[in-house]
Amino acid sequence: MGEKQICFVVMGFGEKTDYPTGRVIDLDKSYHYIIKPAAEEAGLSCVRADEIIHSGTIDVPMYEQLLTADVVVADVSTSNCNAFYELGVRHALRPYTTITIAEDKMVFPFDVNHIAIRRYQHLGKGIDFAEVMRMKAALKEAIETIASKPTDDSPVYTFLKDLRPPIRGAKEAALRSAVAGIIGSMPASEPPREDSTNTATVSILLAQTQTAIATSDFVTAKSLLSVVRKIVPDDPFVAQRLALATYKSEVPSQTQALKDACDILAKLNPEVSTDTETLGLWGAVHKRLWEITGDRSYIETAIFAYEKGFYLKNDYYNGINLAYLFNERGAVSEVPESVADFVLAQRARKKVLAICDSLLHADYKLPDQEEYWIRATMAEAWLGLGDAAKSQESLDAAFSLEPSPSQWMRNSTLEQLQNLRRLLAASPLKKFS
Repeated sequence: MGEKQICFVVMGFGEKTDYPTGRVIDLDKSYHYIIKPAAEEAGLSCVRADEIIHSGTIDVPMYEQLLTADVVVADVSTSNCNAFYELGVRHALRPYTTITIAEDKMVFPFDVNHIAIRRYQHLGKGIDFAEVMRMKAALKEAIETIASKPTDDSPVYTFLKDLRPPIRGAKEAALRSAVAGIIGSMPASEPPREDSTNTATVSILLAQTQTAIATSDFVTAKSLLSVVRKIVPDDPFVAQRLALATYKSEVPSQTQALKDACDILAKLNPEVSTDTETLGLWGAVHKRLWEITGDRSYIETAIFAYEKGFYLKNDYYNGINLAYLFNERGAVSEVPESVADFVLAQRARKKVLAICDSLLHADYKLPDQEEYWIRATMAEAWLGLGDAAKSQESLDAAFSLEPSPSQWMRNSTLEQLQNLRRLLAASPLKKFS
């Protein structure tokens, strides 16, 4: 099978005020109840800007999607300036496959009155179920129609009849050659889809990378990302993914792969960075180096990275790794430092459980892989807090998810739980019992 087509969604996030009417509109309800389900039911992968994994500025992946996405749905409700701007960029880049929608009480500026805009009724804090079903069906039909038989919907290309969509020139030619060489060395599969603006682009290589990572083929992922990095050498996201694939590949050896990943991340200045993705990877690499070498400087660096990331993002990934490393450091420290680290670990786990619980009870469906890691994290947190029954319950729930989690994800979780049991067996509190 070929890669799924992409639907990129342009809109605001969360609750926004529509100033002409004074109404507060929860745009997340529009996205999670109508737009995303409609796109997925039409067979497309759907992504909004806040769901793109990136480092630093969102501009690069955002413009990439505005150029290459097979379909763009733009919800301009509340006259959101960013949404209107991004819609204009899309209309300038692509002559077709753009759908504009808005809630029905919005007052439109003159310059967009001639654009076909599909309207839906929003109640502010929520949307009526019947309206959700109506608009979702209508949007699904529209997506299926324009994805299969695109016709010009951009006013730019409608009025400027001799205009041609932009092509990337030298970078496009270089990337076409690189992709041809890499894909030629990989197992046979359907060749990348071509059209006038999306032939052998970075997005194709990144899609191939994601497939390789999902199947634990980190050597291939590393090779793909090395090509991408030559084309966009200053892109932080590419550097982050390359660092991940490099240390996971364990080539030429575990230790050297980790040190190579450190060199890649060092260009992102992790010591002063406030980018939580960079900090998380910096922590992961040094955590592993500590486990292999026993050099205490590595665990201190890992704790620094995870603690800073947890403070900045308040997320379960940084939090659960920070808790584990507190226990690791406590195991090689003297009292009272070891007791202090044990207490810090327990406090971090309680915060992590609260974060995970709130994510699982959100009013939208989590991506399958994210739900796995949340439940696996809860299994580790409950184990660390001494509740083996709840830990096993969370682990069973993680392993039973559909689609089934990959083997490397399962192995990573089981290895981490085993390591934590070893640390808990040597708890400093047992010295006082």
